[in-house]
Amino acid sequence: MSDHLSPAPPQIAALFSHGRLTAVPRRTARREQLLAHLAGTLFEPGRTYREAEVNDVLRTVFDDHPALRRYLVEAGLLVRTRDGSAYHRAD
Repeated sequence: MSDHLSPAPPQIAALFSHGRLTAVPRRTARREQLLAHLAGTLFEPGRTYREAEVNDVLRTVFDDHPALRRYLVEAGLLVRTRDGSAYHRAD
């Protein structure tokens, strides 16, 4: 995981204040852009993460990390093992 998010397109950067996500967009297209940016920036391809690690990573940008994790899984950007104990970035 990188310590800082990579530069985001302006429409995504506008969702952050001081490196923290202020809200998850309601509009589907904008939310998908945000989620793709987060998955591509916060999670390394080919690496397996325990649920606690995913939570720690997501907590660095947003307090409601369970919702963010769920959005990433539902969008198919993070893949969860059948037992829910591990995740990896979908690539």
